Amino acid sequence: MHSARDRVEYEPWLEELEAIADRLELSTDARSCAIDLFLMDVPELDRSKRTALAASVYAGSLIAGDGRTQRTVADAADVSRLSIQTRWKARLEEAGLEPPRW
Repeated sequence: MHSARDRVEYEPWLEELEAIADRLELSTDARSCAIDLFLMDVPELDRSKRTALAASVYAGSLIAGDGRTQRTVADAADVSRLSIQTRWKARLEEAGLEPPRW
C-alpha cells in the first residue's frame, strides 16, 4: 500500500494520470486501480514514469472491467503501444494479480 506522502511526492504524475483517464472517460474504479498500480512501484527515472503510468492505466482499466485497447491508452498517454505491451503484465504481477492468458 502507498502512503499519503507518495501521493504528495508524485502529485504531478497523478494529475497526468487523471488527465489521461479523462481523455479515455475511465470509470472511478479504473482510475483508482491505475493510481494504486502506479504508486505501488514508481520508477526512479522520469523518462520511465510516463510508461509506468500508461501501463498502470491500461492494467487498471482491465481490472475494473472498463478495458481500453493498448493503442487507445498509448495515444492518450503519448507513449508507444509497445511500451504498454511490455510492461502491463508486470504491473499486475507486482500487485499479486495474475494477468489474463488470452
